[in-house]
Amino acid sequence: MKRASLHRLAWLGVVLALVGPLTAQAGEGHDHGDAPAAPSANGPQRQPDGSVFLPKPAQRQLGVRTMVAAEAELPRSVELNGKVLMDPNAGGKVQPLNAGRIEPGPRGLPNPGQVVRKGEVLAYVTPSTAPIERSNQSAQLAELRAAKSLADKRVTRLKELSDTVPRKDIEAAESEAASLAERMAAVGGGLATREALVAPVSGVIASAHVVAGQVVDARELLFEIIDPSRLRIEALAFEPSLAANVGSATLAVGDQRVPLEYLGAARSLREQALPLGFRAQGAALNSLAVGQPVRVFVQTKQKVKGIAVPVASLMKNPANQTVVWVKTAPERFEPRSITTEALDGVNVAVTSGLKAGDRIATQGATLINQVR
Repeated sequence: MKRASLHRLAWLGVVLALVGPLTAQAGEGHDHGDAPAAPSANGPQRQPDGSVFLPKPAQRQLGVRTMVAAEAELPRSVELNGKVLMDPNAGGKVQPLNAGRIEPGPRGLPNPGQVVRKGEVLAYVTPSTAPIERSNQSAQLAELRAAKSLADKRVTRLKELSDTVPRKDIEAAESEAASLAERMAAVGGGLATREALVAPVSGVIASAHVVAGQVVDARELLFEIIDPSRLRIEALAFEPSLAANVGSATLAVGDQRVPLEYLGAARSLREQALPLGFRAQGAALNSLAVGQPVRVFVQTKQKVKGIAVPVASLMKNPANQTVVWVKTAPERFEPRSITTEALDGVNVAVTSGLKAGDRIATQGATLINQVR
């Protein structure tokens, strides 16, 4: 009996020795309740060195896109404050020649933004005259009617006596009657006619300053018409020497870049600045309005060595330094402090802080910068 018990105990010891090492390890996907869990690194995290760990799924969700930095000789640029003006060859102003009262045109009074054609009647101006002037014109018209009636009767009598009256007397009487008729038409037209305000060019009504029945003065601005795809840009340069150093210029309209044609510079200062004129064309100009302030980027003939980077890539760090996010590993982004110069409004020239071959975050950089 003792020998059987000892035999069973020996076998139990062997089983426990074999099972013990197996139960000490957790199965896949499980862990012991007493063992501490490993720190999770599945989501975006800011690392102690300032870099950001951003997994691939998070990059796709945030729409992160990168570009490879390429060093090149870029034109040194200057940013100027500008203003949108009307192109004098593609726009016009409507002003009355006489004072009077406004009356709607065939299509009514035009509204701002309405498309009009050259020669289209926009409104009428009924001339306003003083009562004494109108009465004098009426009296003159009555005198002309009486003289015309007598002239017609004289012509009739002379024609009846054509056998005894010289032909020249008859022609003189007819000429006098015709002259009186034209004078009557001129005086009567001055009393009844109205001035038609027509569009000088085809385009869009930029501004309208009239309502029906309004009394306006001569030379008062009533309508402005522009071609929104053809505008002038005027920029102010505080360095007059820049006028002789303009290579090219661009205008930033949202995320689009509109090339400008340099027309020339004025020869007189305005508020201690020299006005520079540019011509702009393109569909992107439809979002601009006359008088709107804009930023003009003038590329000079001088060159600077740098890397062109989109403006959307530029961020600010806690120290208020300009940084870009560089992808140093498939799931790691590192901030780089840089110095920049203006380029064309859409891109900037990075002169230090980057090297050729760096992968720069161009889309989603704002979201990367917010990871904490």
